[in-house]
Amino acid sequence: MIEIWLNPACSKCRTAVSELDATGADYTVRRYLDEPPTAAELEDVLARLGVDPWHIARTGDAKGLGVTLPPRDEAHRGDWLALMVHNPRLIQRPIITAGDGTTVVGRDAESLAKVIAAG
Repeated sequence: MIEIWLNPACSKCRTAVSELDATGADYTVRRYLDEPPTAAELEDVLARLGVDPWHIARTGDAKGLGVTLPPRDEAHRGDWLALMVHNPRLIQRPIITAGDGTTVVGRDAESLAKVIAAG
């Protein structure tokens, strides 16, 4: 089973859903703006992606949200996680996880193909 964290207003999310539908993939949708991930869930996704929180942050959206971003270093990792939990619009989308744990930020065809193949 594939899980996709999405914002229905996002064109990349709609493209990802279309690709999943076209392949007949079995998936569940999590509207992460309505049901924000916990810090533990974010840590799990980050571990599977092999990145730090600032790598999946929509930093350009911070100013519009009235958020000041902390430094990009290990000492401020918890601050980044807290910001993303409380301001889920800062999280890059869509994040897609296959049943085997393969996780991608599905913003391009290659990433989508990788997670669909792992489905």
